[in-house]
This record gives sequence, structure tokens and C-alpha cells, in this order.
Amino acid sequence: MGEYPATLEMIPLNQPVRHTVSVPGSKSLSNRALILMALQGGGTITGLLHSEDTEVMIDSLRKLGFVVQVTNSDVTVTRPAGAKLIPNEQADLFIANSGTSVRFLAAAVSLGNGTYTLDGIQRMRERPIQDLLNALQQAGVTATSETGCPPVTITTQGWKHHTLSVRADISSQYLSALLMAAPFAGAPVTINVTGEVVSEPYIEMTVRQMHTLGHRITQPTSGSYVVAPFQQATITHYAIEPDASSASYFFAAAAVTGGTITVRGTHHAMLQGDIGFVKALEQMGCNVSESTDGITVTGAPLRGIDIDMNAISDTMMTLAAVACFADGPTTIRNVAHVRHKETDRITAMATELRKLGVHIYEFADGLTIHPRPMHGAIVDTYNDHRMAMSLAVIGLRQSGVILQNPGCVAKTYPTFWNDWSILSVSS
Repeated sequence: MGEYPATLEMIPLNQPVRHTVSVPGSKSLSNRALILMALQGGGTITGLLHSEDTEVMIDSLRKLGFVVQVTNSDVTVTRPAGAKLIPNEQADLFIANSGTSVRFLAAAVSLGNGTYTLDGIQRMRERPIQDLLNALQQAGVTATSETGCPPVTITTQGWKHHTLSVRADISSQYLSALLMAAPFAGAPVTINVTGEVVSEPYIEMTVRQMHTLGHRITQPTSGSYVVAPFQQATITHYAIEPDASSASYFFAAAAVTGGTITVRGTHHAMLQGDIGFVKALEQMGCNVSESTDGITVTGAPLRGIDIDMNAISDTMMTLAAVACFADGPTTIRNVAHVRHKETDRITAMATELRKLGVHIYEFADGLTIHPRPMHGAIVDTYNDHRMAMSLAVIGLRQSGVILQNPGCVAKTYPTFWNDWSILSVSS
């Protein structure tokens, strides 16, 4: 993934940005596509994100016995001829701090015949997975964890039961993981969701991606999904959209500098719900338009807003950074679940913005940002890629912002700092 310095000082811009940029493929769609292509027996993925999260997934698939060939533009996944659904009967999977990988793989290996362990770095051992394990146990799988977090051990001979219930109030990935495994369980599967659901657009994204690949999913009632058994692969090639979450940092750059940014390949009908971030910028006063090139955001005087970001919570920190330059306070609500991400993102963002001089009120499911004149500071990134990229937005306007561990962007966007540097070049 390349070498990164221990610290990186942000250099403010002396003019508004005016650029058309490209961002890598969607991490969320990439890891879903890798799982689905593996389980269906093979296929080629174009535009796959190359990052720590996808490398973890690819490494795990190889340990499970799948063949994964990677080139610059394509990734091809195949199951060896004559192999079982999950080729190997034993594997120890190290998933670093990739939440999508641990949840999607836990559900996938539960379809196999053997014993599998999943573990990661210390922060992963603090990230909950028990609700997913409870659902897998209903399928007749032995899925255990001593703490409700990784490490996880799964011993299975496939799904014995095909009606499951799952909670999705901590992570929508539990439901997405079950939906992707369900077509390969050998019988129609009914999944009932109990209680509140967070980040619903990610579930819709999973369903729409599966429909594209030929899977049949119906919703007879709200909160209930019926998944038909997989028949035969009709789609063996899948193209990944640009990452909407990564695009948010560049749209934010336009917002805080009063400039104009177009992100190639983005559009309002993308599968990724995080493209809704541009609507939040629009509420703050920015101008948003769409063309054949992509979505364009043009900055304008920013006003504070009160916003529920449950559906686009991966961009919560990006908006918090933008809010530091608004006229009036901004309140971000209904994102309590982000406390279980790579770090506690509410407390982390509040802590680092305070270091820069911003007045922050933190509450259980969000925070209020009261803009004030800022000053430089050394800020922590908590080994969280989105912390680093969000704080970089502030560095476009504020001098003296020094990021610790900027290399954490490798998790989802290894080339971020190279791409970000383009903003300082006159267009």
C-alpha cells in the first residue's frame, strides 16, 4: 500500500478548488461482489477497490480455497472444479479491522462443512458481532464468541433451518451478510428483522446488487425478506461504482473553499446511499448539479443545519468538518451506531475538533458543532481512515493542522493523499 509518514501537515489552499476528480471503486460494493462471486462459483469484477479491506477479503477467500486472480483492472474469483460450496473445511481468517469482511465471511463460512475462526486487530475485538452469531445459531450452526466480539469460531455442516430473525440496530451488515448467504443455503430462506434498522440504504444496496446478479429476494411484509435458492449464475461480470463515501471528501472541499468539484461517474441513482451526502451540502447552501461527467458541487456561504444522518452515517464526520465553516451551529443526530465503527466516531470527532478550537456538544447519538475561530493542532486519527480524511477537509482552510498516522487511509483509499494533493494545483 506504499509508505506513509508518521505525521502529515495539511497545507491550506489560497484559492477555491476547481477540479474534476476520480475516486476508487466502492468498498461496500467490492466486498459484497467478492463474496457473491465466490459463492456463485466464479466471476469477474471490474473497478474493484484495491485497499486493506479488500485485500483482507481476498486473502480470506484464498484461505477458504477459492482462486482469486488480481490484475490492475479486473479481479476474477473461481471455485476449483469439483470443490464444495466452501472448498476448505478449516481456515483461520485474519480480518484486521474490516467490519464488512468479518460479518460477510462469518455468514459465508457458515454454509460450509468444517470449522473456521475469524479474528482481527485489537479494535476488531471490541466490535460487536453477537447479533449475527445469534441468527446463525438459529440456522443450526455453532457460532461462538466469548465476548460477543471477535474472535469468532464457527463449526458447521451447513444451514439446517431456514427461518431466521436478526437485529440490525447496531449494524446493517448483519442483515446484509445473511441476505448474501441465504441463496446458497439449499432451500428458500426467510429472514425477519426485529427492532430498529440502522443504515437502511446499505441493505437496499445489498438487495439491488443481488438482483443485478440474478438473485430473487422478495419482501412480503416490512422487515421480512424471502430469498429464493440460487439456481445458476447468469451474470459473471460486475462493474463497481465509484465510492460515494470517498467522494464526500472532495465534495466537502468544494463546500469549504467556495469552489467547484465534479466527481467522475457519480450520479443520484447510485446503489450507494452515501451519495445522499450532496443533499446535506445542498441544505447547507451549496449548489448541486448532475451531468454526464458526474455530480458537481459548488460551494456557497454555508449555514448550519439540523440533520438525521442515520442513512448516510459514514459521511457524518465529513459533514462535521464542513460544519466548522458554517454560519451557525449544526446538529447531527441518530448516529449512535457509529460508536461501534473503527473507533467511537462521535467521541473521536468531538475530541479532535475541540483541539482545533471548535465548541462541541456531544450527546448519545450525535453532536452539535458550534463554529468558532480555529487554530492549528496535532490531531489524532485513531487508526480510522474516515477520521483522517475528514480532518483533511479542515486543513484546506485552517493552517497548522497536523495529522497523526495519515497512513490509516490505506484501509479504503490508499492513494488518497496523492489524489488530495491535486486540489492544490490550479485548474
